[in-house]
Amino acid sequence: MKIVVIGGTGLIGSRLVAKLKRQGHEAVAASPKSGVNAVTGEGLAAALAGADVVVDVANAPSWEPAAVLDFFQRSSKNLVAAEAAASVKHHVALSIVGTDRSPDNAYFRAKLAQETIIKSASVPYSIVRATQFFEFLGAIADTGVIDGKIVVPTAQFQPIAADDVVDRLAEVTTGRPLNGTIDIAGPEKAPFNEFIARRLKASGDTRPVIGDPKALYYGAPIDDTSLNPLGEARLGTTPLATWLASL
Repeated sequence: MKIVVIGGTGLIGSRLVAKLKRQGHEAVAASPKSGVNAVTGEGLAAALAGADVVVDVANAPSWEPAAVLDFFQRSSKNLVAAEAAASVKHHVALSIVGTDRSPDNAYFRAKLAQETIIKSASVPYSIVRATQFFEFLGAIADTGVIDGKIVVPTAQFQPIAADDVVDRLAEVTTGRPLNGTIDIAGPEKAPFNEFIARRLKASGDTRPVIGDPKALYYGAPIDDTSLNPLGEARLGTTPLATWLASL
């Protein structure tokens, strides 16, 4: 199959392209670096010519509320229109577990808007909602810095390794369209602050990690249901200890 990966040069996209190529598919990385801009529509028609599947794993360059919403709305509308014109058979999008349960989180609202556009389009689709990546734990910790301490929520957390995300995405991409949504998550669940503390310790970061039930996650309050699958989910196989050992 010819599979075009929008955002194909990023953390997930580059690994997905490599994996699909190893499986024998014609996988194409499409991004502004290759002259393909889903937000403006530049290069989309040429990139999607002859494509069987399009996978959208692109991320917004700015998380400012208006900017991130505009990014996902414009890129998604352009993508589904170009896919319909090119007779693409399957649109796959990477989203986030809990997009519909955190209305105070601007990024989540933008991803939910993206999902709505995909669902209302004519192209068969699959939406893969993932929990937060191990690779982002350090950056998440930095958002909680207060007076030299890391103050983060204590809500339950179930992050996943990027390689496990890629594995699940590859399965969905090469399968039949779900015309629905699935959740994927890591194999372990524990309080948010415990994951952050383990990540910092492994990197030699001695800043104390304080768990605060009222601490915000990217400006929004969370509880045990906010960031985790509430029903059936496809789980990754990489525990945090294994991922940390590879650093």
